[in-house]
Amino acid sequence: MSFIGKWIGVLGLLAVLVAGDQIRIHRPGHKYRLTVEVETPAGIKSASSVLAVVPDRGYSRGGKTVTHGEAVFVDLGEDHGQRKNLVALLAHLGKALDLDDVNYVALRAYGAARGSRVSFNELSRLSGIVPVQGPLIPVLVTFGDPNNPATARTVAPDQLEAVLGAGYKLHGLSAEIVPNGFWPIDFGGALGEPVTRGITAKLPWLAGTGEPAAAALKAAGLTASAPIEPREAFTRK
Repeated sequence: MSFIGKWIGVLGLLAVLVAGDQIRIHRPGHKYRLTVEVETPAGIKSASSVLAVVPDRGYSRGGKTVTHGEAVFVDLGEDHGQRKNLVALLAHLGKALDLDDVNYVALRAYGAARGSRVSFNELSRLSGIVPVQGPLIPVLVTFGDPNNPATARTVAPDQLEAVLGAGYKLHGLSAEIVPNGFWPIDFGGALGEPVTRGITAKLPWLAGTGEPAAAALKAAGLTASAPIEPREAFTRK
């Protein structure tokens, strides 16, 4: 083998090692399907979103666990000439809006269902559907007009009727671990569940800058204790 050929081989091996390491770093630790079910005068309506949770595997350990995916948009159908909806954000509300707790929804829901602690590493091997209850329920909002972010209103989990009208009640939320597959070629089926995309078709203003998302959070009375990227309450790459 020539000198040039040896270097090509070394560089090719190095490229494979770098690519493999990047896959290791960015591959989800687990994926879960978050499902929201709502009782309506016309029956139960539901929608779900597959979210991918990626732990910090960087060498500096200076990063953080992140979630990829989108909020759950439930189309509740038309009622008295108005089309209603409920959106479960990628956010929780304590003293202020929190965008990090969504990383641990499945972990804590499976732990609560088992009555014992679940480790992050074993989560991808678990199965079954578990309820998401109490403080694990993300912030719920509704839009009087999905095309207008300023029409956002928060909806308490136990008070849907007060905002949406008679006959509306939160039936429940659930989490289900789904296959990681062969990320980054997880296109469905045997390759693994892909992360849900498409919320911009329902909330078209999300396709632009973060200003409309900020307007939606402000209209809903949701504020954070530190600067955030408002779009991350609705969608994350």
